[in-house]
Amino acid sequence: MRWAGQTLDAADDGALPGLERSGLVRSVQTPEFEGITFHEVLCKSALNEVPSESQVPFSWTVNPMRGCSHACRYCFARPTHEYLDLDSGNDFDSQIVVKTNVAAVLRKELSRRSWKREPVALGTNTDPYQRAEGRYRLMPGIIRALTESGTPFSILTKGTLLRRDLPLLTLAAQQVDVHVSISLAIHDADLQKQLEPGTPSPRARLDLVRAVRDAGLECGVLVAPVIPFLTDGAKQLDGLIGALAEAGATTVTALPMHLRSSTKDWYMSWLVKEHPALVRRYRQLYGHGAYVTPEYKQWLRGRIDPLLDKYGFAPEQTRSLPVNEPAEPRASVTSGPALTLF
Repeated sequence: MRWAGQTLDAADDGALPGLERSGLVRSVQTPEFEGITFHEVLCKSALNEVPSESQVPFSWTVNPMRGCSHACRYCFARPTHEYLDLDSGNDFDSQIVVKTNVAAVLRKELSRRSWKREPVALGTNTDPYQRAEGRYRLMPGIIRALTESGTPFSILTKGTLLRRDLPLLTLAAQQVDVHVSISLAIHDADLQKQLEPGTPSPRARLDLVRAVRDAGLECGVLVAPVIPFLTDGAKQLDGLIGALAEAGATTVTALPMHLRSSTKDWYMSWLVKEHPALVRRYRQLYGHGAYVTPEYKQWLRGRIDPLLDKYGFAPEQTRSLPVNEPAEPRASVTSGPALTLF
């Protein structure tokens, strides 16, 4: 692994995106995080500039960690672990890179005269409120640095640890624009445990939506990914969107699952084992790349828009990206054969 030979002043050719240099301080295993290794690093940069071609409504991100114990089978960020000579499967779930000094570095970067206070997104790669945040408590320092510099920011998370920081976020929202979004795509608890084994339950995340609203903040919900043939049924989507309305969500945005590079292999290995009858249909649906066919996207929108209208959400919200979801490159959408969906 590239951890060998790293020092605080050594160049790291495998540094995380946005970091030109990285230094490994130590690797830690603790009883309360069985099976997980934390690689504590000192980062040289906290702000990551987003390429303009990404087509997302923010220009900067902060990622306090790399890798994620949520262990979502479909996570689009899995291939980033390969830059560290770690695999995108089990290593992504269990080898967590923690930038222990990220708040201090961010504060320094935000103090530069050149900083224009553009919106910063958190949760664009891996979840800032995954379980490790309970150990390292990086987010309070990040939130304070952004707020005190007058920088608006957004957070996307599946982690109920965000509840701890609601008083801080409420104060921040009095000074800068703060957008909080919760990711909840699977309403069925049994399926959630299979596909997102390290995440809080659907009920816990619905309670988190309520807590965010009770704190006086708006709370968007990202229903993504909608998983073909497993979570896209009319009854399933109706139940989920209805529950989100009852919990007080202010917006709902739904997007179909995409499967890039090694993420596709990791997800498909699970599908072959658990739902072999769906393999052929997936090969049709994703046979031309990482994204579903245009026909499926149109069909899914036709199913979701009436449900959003039914529960008082604007259907057109499905046509714009949430603040923290990576955009789909236009060139990657290719036409394919029509599918029999059911």
